[in-house]
Amino acid sequence: MQTVALTVLSVLLSLDCLSAHRAEQNQTQNQTQNQNQNQKPKKKKNQPHIIFILTDDQGFNDIGYHNPTIKTPTLDKLAAEGVTLENYYVQPICTPSRSQLITGRYQIHTGLQHSIIRPSQPSCLPAHMDTLPERLREAGYATHMVGKWHLGFYRKACLPTRKGFDSFFGSLTGSVDYYSYGSCDGPGLCGYDLHEDEDVAWGQEGKYSTTLFTQRARKILESHDPTDKPLFLLLSLQAVHTPLQTPKSYIYPYRDMANVARRKFAAMVSTVDEAVRNVTYALRKHGFYRNSVIIYSTDNGAQPFTGGSNWPLRGRKGTYWEGGVRGVAFVHSPLLRRRRRVSKALVHITDWFPTLVGLAGGNTSESHGLDGFDVWPAISEGRESPRQEILHNIDPLHKPAAASGNDHNKTSTKKIQKKKIQKKKIQKLKPKQKSAFRLKTTKKPRTFSHHAAKPKIKPKPKIKPLPKSKLKPKPRTKVHPQNRSLSHHSPRPKSYSSGAPPVSGMSRPRSQIQSRLKSKSRRNISQKQTLSRSRPPQPKSQTQLTSHLRNQNMSQPTSHPAVRPSEPPWDASVQAAIRVGDWKLLTGDPGHGDWVPPQVLPTLPGRWWNLERAVLLFPKSSALKNVWLFNITADPCERRDLADQRPDVVQRLMARLAYYNQTAVPVYFPPDDPLADPSRHGGAWVPWVDEEEDEEGKYHGVYKKGRNNKKKRKKPRCPLCKLKSFFLKLNTGMMSNRI
Repeated sequence: MQTVALTVLSVLLSLDCLSAHRAEQNQTQNQTQNQNQNQKPKKKKNQPHIIFILTDDQGFNDIGYHNPTIKTPTLDKLAAEGVTLENYYVQPICTPSRSQLITGRYQIHTGLQHSIIRPSQPSCLPAHMDTLPERLREAGYATHMVGKWHLGFYRKACLPTRKGFDSFFGSLTGSVDYYSYGSCDGPGLCGYDLHEDEDVAWGQEGKYSTTLFTQRARKILESHDPTDKPLFLLLSLQAVHTPLQTPKSYIYPYRDMANVARRKFAAMVSTVDEAVRNVTYALRKHGFYRNSVIIYSTDNGAQPFTGGSNWPLRGRKGTYWEGGVRGVAFVHSPLLRRRRRVSKALVHITDWFPTLVGLAGGNTSESHGLDGFDVWPAISEGRESPRQEILHNIDPLHKPAAASGNDHNKTSTKKIQKKKIQKKKIQKLKPKQKSAFRLKTTKKPRTFSHHAAKPKIKPKPKIKPLPKSKLKPKPRTKVHPQNRSLSHHSPRPKSYSSGAPPVSGMSRPRSQIQSRLKSKSRRNISQKQTLSRSRPPQPKSQTQLTSHLRNQNMSQPTSHPAVRPSEPPWDASVQAAIRVGDWKLLTGDPGHGDWVPPQVLPTLPGRWWNLERAVLLFPKSSALKNVWLFNITADPCERRDLADQRPDVVQRLMARLAYYNQTAVPVYFPPDDPLADPSRHGGAWVPWVDEEEDEEGKYHGVYKKGRNNKKKRKKPRCPLCKLKSFFLKLNTGMMSNRI
């Protein structure tokens, strides 16, 4: 009996031990599972799938719901069932728009104020700046990009896969052949440009790029589980950018169009419409649609003489008129609370960063210096937009258009240039006769050169007592700090110019450039300081806006207490554009400002690159005119200039430009690097700079270090070197004039 009892007790004890051991195992398994769940990004409820479709060079008149002759049934239906954005703004050229979409910041805060990033330029998005896909990835999203990048690739750190995208399939440069995927940066400098992740995707020749990119987008949707992880897909189509190439079957419906370029362009828009139809079909098929947000947007206005149309808006691609910056866009989603309507809310391309991160349940508190706003309540519910103003751009490197006219304007432009050269000589003589304090405070000799041209030419300032009498009020040049920041943004016009002769409006004293370069020679340092500053506050109503602008003038630490009408707070020769409320101000050279009607010419008139440049229809008046003011709400086509009637509004918007310019970082527009030649890399455009090389130590943007370096550069030059530099400048001029 004892033995039986002992055996029973031993069995019971073993069972207890086994149960305890299993309990311990279950507990450890639960702990490890909890740890793994904590390590993985938590999937938040109702995180929508975000599909952003970006087209290239599609104008205001290049979509069916604006122009019935363009056949886009899919886009028209999606826009009609969603929210059409009719007060939506982008940038006038590719790189700045894409940089603002990815970073949520104005281009004055990324150093990309001037032109595009060309294939041979060692430039890209700033390394220290966070991006939209990075923030969405932190929120638990799978991020994929298909199509055109055009944000730099000279180092591997610049590639899309290093900027937050899990995968990339597309082109890195700005314009490629739709079938061969060849991309050129001038005559004889061409290479293959189709990449998958960080490798060259050889063997895709003969496939139409719009179709190829759509197929890749559908594969991503097919392979992704919508219930497992939310998806962010950026489908950045190359269409409808030049070259004008499309399958013949799409041209047939537009056979009645007389203009050949317009016919091909319209057919390319139809290929985009079919691509969007296939993507939306895949969203429905694979279970994404009910919890998705589809955003459709163009990156800039159209080029009318290569088939596009912005009618009835003024201007074209590359200009700051409405035709260049007002974009086509709509939002389609079952998650919209108020659908089937047209929204007049003011929206800018920088707003997508905080808007989409907010939709994803992400955090933008660590994204310092954002210029965008969360506009989802305005889009979804019809509330008032938090955005009340848009800084279109400030580009201190842009040359006045008087240097690049047509043949019939050459004689008149030469006369203007001679007058400006004479005026420039007189201006150079003035500071020598004045005190050192006056020279120090005169940051920019070109300031108000067009407004006060006659007084500067007269020899009155040579009288000695005048500088002393002007010493006291003169600190206004030091007071308005846009002069201070512009002095280290802009080089002398001879350095990396666009092939045009220098104009007096862009001259700079050498000593000021040297002093600025010593204090701020590195790009990242100045940008980090700028990003640490807070975004300028935005007023809510128009009445608050007016008082806000007045108070802003008074509240700036270096502002003058009273702005004199004869002395504006902004140098009007600088290319800049800003919209505040209903008002839009343009200064400097905003670009070709005509109203191009629907095309009637059968063929392209002349060489296409000449059409990309500004044409002076009235050289004398155009050379003197550098300030425009429009009420965009009442006059969206910009036909009535109110600058003379409303000088008070001009003064306030100029003060706003000066305020923004205080936060601007130096322009980063480096010269071409011969090491980028695709012939050195197997015939393809690929990153050519090693990661261990110091980016800022090797490339100094557009800045000269001083006279000594300039002299050293001149010594080793030879006739062959001069010939190479000539073609380099010629190519730079063609590509940097917003081609």
